[in-house]
Amino acid sequence: MNDSSKIHKLLIANRGEIALRIMRSAKEMGIQTVAVYSEIDRKAMHVRFADEAYCIGPAPSSESYLRMDKIIDVAKQSGADAIHPGYGFLSENEDFADLVKKEGLKFVGPSGDSMRIMGSKLAAKEAVAKFNVPLVPGTSTPINDVAEAKSIAKKIGYPILIKASAGGGGKGMRVVENESEFQSQMERAISEATASFGDGAVFIEKYIAKPRHIEFQVFGDMHGNVVHLFDRECSIQRRHQKVVEEAPSPVLTTELRKKMGEAAVNAAKAANYYNAGTIEFILDEDMSFYFLEMNTRLQVEHPVTELITGLDLVKLQIKIAEGEKLPFTQEQLTIHGHAIELRVCAEDPSNNFLPDIGTLQTYRRPQGHGIRVDDGFEEGMKIPVQYDPLLAKLIVYAETRELAMDKMIRAIDDYELSGVETTLGFGKFVMKHPAFRSGNFNTRFIENYFKPEYLLGEEDVESEKLAAALAVSLSSSTTKIAEVHTTVETASKWKKNRM
Repeated sequence: MNDSSKIHKLLIANRGEIALRIMRSAKEMGIQTVAVYSEIDRKAMHVRFADEAYCIGPAPSSESYLRMDKIIDVAKQSGADAIHPGYGFLSENEDFADLVKKEGLKFVGPSGDSMRIMGSKLAAKEAVAKFNVPLVPGTSTPINDVAEAKSIAKKIGYPILIKASAGGGGKGMRVVENESEFQSQMERAISEATASFGDGAVFIEKYIAKPRHIEFQVFGDMHGNVVHLFDRECSIQRRHQKVVEEAPSPVLTTELRKKMGEAAVNAAKAANYYNAGTIEFILDEDMSFYFLEMNTRLQVEHPVTELITGLDLVKLQIKIAEGEKLPFTQEQLTIHGHAIELRVCAEDPSNNFLPDIGTLQTYRRPQGHGIRVDDGFEEGMKIPVQYDPLLAKLIVYAETRELAMDKMIRAIDDYELSGVETTLGFGKFVMKHPAFRSGNFNTRFIENYFKPEYLLGEEDVESEKLAAALAVSLSSSTTKIAEVHTTVETASKWKKNRM
């Protein structure tokens, strides 16, 4: 490979933990790094870690991290010869991928054309169907006519799912249990899809009542080679978004893993795909699997795949962007051990996982063999409300799944974090729950098993009971006001300071 195809300076069009993650691998490869940041991120860790850093606008992402023109200007100004989009923001924007290449820069990701195919759920289904990838029974074209859609739904059989063609994250998605509620639910789905994505196209498919969400990491090069790096179990979700991921899935047999892996490779080939991507499947109770969608970028949960394969996926992305061939064949890849990732988000699980804001008053990472923390925050930093509430990714690795779960519990206990509510307690609840430990769970885990009060210890429950009882006493007597206030205040402070 000649020197002109090598990447010497890489601009990371992102922030937080993923920007740092990319920079570390780039530096190990001798590549200089360029950070971009919004005004509110001026003191962020990724800004300080990079070789160069440039402010690109105010805090709102629409005025900074989503500004293609500003990012390209910085790339030219800094002399960067490549851009890595990370995940989120512009990472799956086909126009950005095209623009980067048009400006003579390398894009560390797939082609814009591949993104276009896989960015539309309908176009993706049409493409993969030609490669015999299993699909959930449903429509293959957008539906706008309610009467026609109702007729199709009846043939498929209720319950059915109405889903927006564009976008994701659960927006424009409606489960319809029977014909009587079909029209109202379809109208809502179309309205929400239009408002969220500017595209009201929806399609209908059979609703899998108890699905598991299993995805396969795929990699392709520019020479037509495509492999998969095995599977990830991503069924622990809230609002259709993942909280806990693990690799490999505890339910796939060797034979089923092989079939799903081959289907994932075929799906990638259907889009002439190169670089990192993820093929997402749903698995029903009968162990039948169906193509869900493709994410045309690096995933948040990629560390679990790195740990079971021993590969650095960011370095692999960069080498493929430089034009190199995949350095291995499918037969040379094997699974070693088990890895689990918990997304540590500034969210309150006891309040429907709503985002929380504040300052990290205490922040000390767990340590030890087999523990990895990918983050972008330090003690004393404020959590900005403008971006995703992800604080860190806590990843553990061990020889077996059982040992990995036990290690995760220990790591959560050792994680010292205060100032905001987080998903750490929920992660411990998951690791200890019999359904998760047995592997017998699905995407309805939270709905089926989790209640906010489960995060309260016995002392918490007693304090809350005491506070409630004293509050009742307060309403009937004014002589104990000072005593009541003191007792409740003490219980409240204890709870807030408790991890």
